[in-house]
Amino acid sequence: MADGMIRTQNFFAFDWLTGKVADCDPNFPTTLYAWDGEVLDLKAVDTAFFGFVQEGDAVLTTSSGTFTLGAGMYFSANNVLSVKGGKGIVMARENHQAFFMVGGPVEEKGRLKYIDGCTDSLLISPVKEGDPCLNLLFFPPGIDQTPHTHPSDRIGVVFSGKGECETPEGITQLEPGVMFRIPYEGNHKFRTFDSEMRVIAYHPDSDFGPQDEDHPMINRTMVDGVSASKIDAIRTK
Repeated sequence: MADGMIRTQNFFAFDWLTGKVADCDPNFPTTLYAWDGEVLDLKAVDTAFFGFVQEGDAVLTTSSGTFTLGAGMYFSANNVLSVKGGKGIVMARENHQAFFMVGGPVEEKGRLKYIDGCTDSLLISPVKEGDPCLNLLFFPPGIDQTPHTHPSDRIGVVFSGKGECETPEGITQLEPGVMFRIPYEGNHKFRTFDSEMRVIAYHPDSDFGPQDEDHPMINRTMVDGVSASKIDAIRTK
């Protein structure tokens, strides 16, 4: 692949590159792109884009309009997209349509408990169970995670702070602007020492989210005290 890449069997780390950076999980085809000031044009049909602004102010152009995003902000959009100014990453997920949204900046810590003292926040939720999602992962100082794997790729960037990733092949230093890909089933763990660290992590799939038979609208629609989710005869076919 491109220059500036550290590669092991279980972890890929990239110095800041621009344009196409890496092809990812073949089971959920996703391409990692990045930009640094220049225009990044991404034009694809039946493709959802999930992006994050690492530094500066970026101008995002979509079919829904043009928006200025600051550092720590994120977005999802479909099909035709361009972004310029600032610096950031985009994950392009084939064969998917996301909701258009802009959010952030990310908070200092996650709102959900994770593992080994870490916390996370779900920034962009799956539209339906199985869909992609974007997350903030927060590591306080002094974290030494339990070695673990994931059933699909994890793609993202270190937003702030410092740490390291350990795999059976060795240790990769992490600092702001280091992009990464953890291949599915890649064995790894993260550590921090005297610094906290914030990481933006994209998942190409999920086992969580609304389903046709289980979502807030239908669950909280009551017929004689019974949730409509339990009444097959009236659910939309």
